[in-house]
Amino acid sequence: MNKYKTLLSNTLLISIGTFGSKILVFFMVRFYTGYLTPSDYGTADLITQTANLLFPIISLGITDGVFRFALDNARGRRSIFTVGFTVITCGSVLFFAVVPILGFVKEFEGHIWLIVLYTMASCYHSLCSQFIRARGNTALFAVQGIINTALVIAFNILCLAVMRIGLTGYVLSVVLADFLCTVFLFIKERLWTQFTLRPRKIAFKKMLRYSIPLIPATIIWWITSVSDRYMVNAFIGSNENGIYAVSYKIPTILTLVSTVFMQAWQFSAVVESHGDKREHVRFFTGVWRSFQAVMFLAGGVIIALSKPAIKLLSTEDYYSAWQYVPLLAASMIFTAFVSFTGTVYVVTKNSGVSFLTSTASAVINIVLNFILIPSPLGVQGAAIATFISYFAVFLIRAVNIKKYIPFKMYGGHVTVNTLLIMVQTVFMVLELPFWIAVQAVCLLLLIAVNFKFILACIYKLLSVIKK
Repeated sequence: MNKYKTLLSNTLLISIGTFGSKILVFFMVRFYTGYLTPSDYGTADLITQTANLLFPIISLGITDGVFRFALDNARGRRSIFTVGFTVITCGSVLFFAVVPILGFVKEFEGHIWLIVLYTMASCYHSLCSQFIRARGNTALFAVQGIINTALVIAFNILCLAVMRIGLTGYVLSVVLADFLCTVFLFIKERLWTQFTLRPRKIAFKKMLRYSIPLIPATIIWWITSVSDRYMVNAFIGSNENGIYAVSYKIPTILTLVSTVFMQAWQFSAVVESHGDKREHVRFFTGVWRSFQAVMFLAGGVIIALSKPAIKLLSTEDYYSAWQYVPLLAASMIFTAFVSFTGTVYVVTKNSGVSFLTSTASAVINIVLNFILIPSPLGVQGAAIATFISYFAVFLIRAVNIKKYIPFKMYGGHVTVNTLLIMVQTVFMVLELPFWIAVQAVCLLLLIAVNFKFILACIYKLLSVIKK
């Protein structure tokens, strides 16, 4: 029961710092769309997503390595933190040498300095936050998440509403928030004491051997999740890309839910892997059973509320974004499932396998984007490509992970749930007759199909709380 208690307490703490704060940013969409044109919003989105692509390249994926190795190697944490800081600093220096290449992208003209600052601030903030998370200081990890979001919102209001500096202020707000949070963590945790002049060479070797394969894997995930926006921008224009970027904001609720849980789950999955193997498999099975039920139910609700949600959270110029929300919501459900199955590779340190299983997804995504976006489907083709690519990699991983941790996947329930959300999506997007009634019926069926799993989850939570 202790493992469930740890998982629950960490999830609640991270929820306070991540979900509670990020939901505020979610509601800021209405503010952003009021001060940024669809074209500016589209360009700002490309800038931030490009920085997210550069992040694993500059850092060599070392922040993931810092978390994984510091988690179960308390005595070697000084070497681990020093390795992480050294790699990021060297990567940042090399980054300045290749920055001119970004000048060939016309959308980045005048904004390259923002990409550089955004990337570097993100790298150092991630290093510090992942290190304290690995040390088990989940409460501080949650607090700094709240501080980070509060700073982003404050700087957004200052830069957009007061100073009126548009997309520059939008991006710079995140940079300043990350920088200040990094300073806060350094002072609060006295992280300068974690440096050592002689980090262990074996730490360098092991961490880089684990982290470097994550670079192509992360780039592939970036291709799968973001390349559609570059292609929409290229084939259709920045105006439509801005609208498409807003449509992503509603399904982001699903991503927030899964991200909060996955941060707690990775910690528990790794720690519990040192115990009885059969019990570990049962632990995976029980958690997966509840996780997939919650994600399908949440996704069904978001699909059904696509229209009113967009109308509430954006201006009239962005209203057409609602039609892309259902497929993107379905995509985010399977994105969460891909992350869950990816935990198996984190536990077993099989970062190379993680890369191989995600390659097919990127290939499918790119091919379908090239075919569907220029077609009459237009932007909707990008949403279709995103869904198919995530669904495909989930199927690949569901088969592959059996050789590492053979937990029960409940294939029948997953299939029925998938069919129900697909019916919801088709009726909603095409606005077929009786589409409102169909949404209600599908939601009731989702509740019926998942009721047993949700009930078991509630019973387990109550048992943990009682103890």
